[in-house]
Amino acid sequence: MKRTLSYLKPYSGKVAAELTFKAAGTAAELFLPLIMEYMIDEVVPTRDVRLFLLMGGAMLVFSVIALVGNIIANRMSAVVAGRMTHDLRYALFSRISYLKSSQVDKFTSPSLISRLTSDSYYVNQSVARTLRLGVRAPILLVGGLVFSFVLDWRLACVLLACVPFVVTAVVIITKKSVRMYTVVQRCGDGAVRALQENITGVRVVKALSRTDREIEKFGKVNAELTENEFKSNRLTALTNPLATLILNLGLVFVILVGAFTGAQAGRVLAFLTYFTLILNAMLGISKIFVVLSRGIASAHRIEEVLATDPAMPVGGYPDGDARYAIEFRDVAFSYNKTCNNVEGITFAAERGQTIGIIGGTGSGKTTLINLLMRFYDVDEGAVYVDGKDVRNYSADELRGKFGVAFQSDFLIADTIRSNIDYFRGLDEEDIERASESAVASEFIKGVEGGLDYELAQKATNLSGGQKQRLLIARALAGNPEILVLDDSSSALDYATDAKLRKSLKERYSACTKFIVAQRVSAVRYADLIIVMDDGKICGKGTHEQLMQSCEEYRLISLAQMGGDL
Repeated sequence: MKRTLSYLKPYSGKVAAELTFKAAGTAAELFLPLIMEYMIDEVVPTRDVRLFLLMGGAMLVFSVIALVGNIIANRMSAVVAGRMTHDLRYALFSRISYLKSSQVDKFTSPSLISRLTSDSYYVNQSVARTLRLGVRAPILLVGGLVFSFVLDWRLACVLLACVPFVVTAVVIITKKSVRMYTVVQRCGDGAVRALQENITGVRVVKALSRTDREIEKFGKVNAELTENEFKSNRLTALTNPLATLILNLGLVFVILVGAFTGAQAGRVLAFLTYFTLILNAMLGISKIFVVLSRGIASAHRIEEVLATDPAMPVGGYPDGDARYAIEFRDVAFSYNKTCNNVEGITFAAERGQTIGIIGGTGSGKTTLINLLMRFYDVDEGAVYVDGKDVRNYSADELRGKFGVAFQSDFLIADTIRSNIDYFRGLDEEDIERASESAVASEFIKGVEGGLDYELAQKATNLSGGQKQRLLIARALAGNPEILVLDDSSSALDYATDAKLRKSLKERYSACTKFIVAQRVSAVRYADLIIVMDDGKICGKGTHEQLMQSCEEYRLISLAQMGGDL
């Protein structure tokens, strides 16, 4: 938890002030029973009104100090914990944003969401409560014991004998609960995953009438989470009752010893008050350990992400052929590092040419894009852009060359203009040109407000084809050197698709185009068509060449475009 607590350093001054107010307020409470004992045993028998009022005033002053000190300290602890959590959550989000794709795969998206939300919340609660109780409880415990010895060492010894039993119980329970809360957080990741899948695929679930099945699936995950939470809560719930039982047994012995030693009423009453303060201190310490158990487990999960280095090594690889804008040279790659997802991939394209990638689902088409843009590094071979190994580029330099419209992309709940610009500060002329080139200006002019038309969440007020045209416009708006379209025209009708291809050819002739598609019509006029099958290239060439040399391509073409088999 050391790394997590480092985010408290900027607020060390406020922490020191909070601890000072809390210490002052808590210390003031310790003097109240002592004054009360003096009033009952010494002042009341003398009936000295002046001294009685003086001691009463002193109690009032200490009470006010305790009240104000604790209120200020509690407010400051909430502020410090909140700001510290803000910084921690921001740092975690920043690190997640820069994680390599392989690192995201390792953690999984649901787990990262859980760490950013619930884990940061538990860290916040842990810090806030520790700041509030971390000073108060020890001061009450130690101070209460000291003042108890001042009042009566024999009664204090009885009380002191109870402390080791309480500490032992708290330590044992805390050690076990940290491990159990780690398991609970992992189960929470599963619940987030199930919820995320159901929300994302809600239309498919409803269309296939699988709602009951999804409810049953979530029920199992929820039951597992609940069971583990119950086990951990049941264990930590033992802390307070055990501490209370041990200290109450001690209280019985205190009363018995007081009776046999003939202690005065005021002293016994004051001692019982100190005993109550010590009891509350022990319960406070037990609460700290309970909260820390979950906080430590959550902090470890957060630190696991923060300790992950997202930097990609740059440089040290030989250059390729500068004639080519894109070149794959004997590339092999595996996501799970057990069996290759693609292998033996070799092809090249000159600047301004169009490369078409076609093949069945799972054939490795999108994997080529992932390697081209260095979302993943090749296991064997090399990928070159402008004759330079992609591993010799910085991430910003490499990806600044691309304009991309992915197969499963997103649109934000903002204006059409904002979605095309996407915070790049592009000129109005570039946005309008990109809209027209993507054949999107037709429907943009037809909606109220044009480019200022507000999109709903997930752009539900647009059709599938309209969404795809906006995504293509976004890719074109930055005037990219290389345009990557990952099955991003699948929702377009053939007439619109033809207009798009014509527009790209006429207006972006200097731009190298890398088009992944399921439809032959989308790649038919490409300068080079790569046919993928089971992670390998089973054919490459122009449409006419492949119709003669590649049976796989010929069957796809005839099935989609008609003709005799």
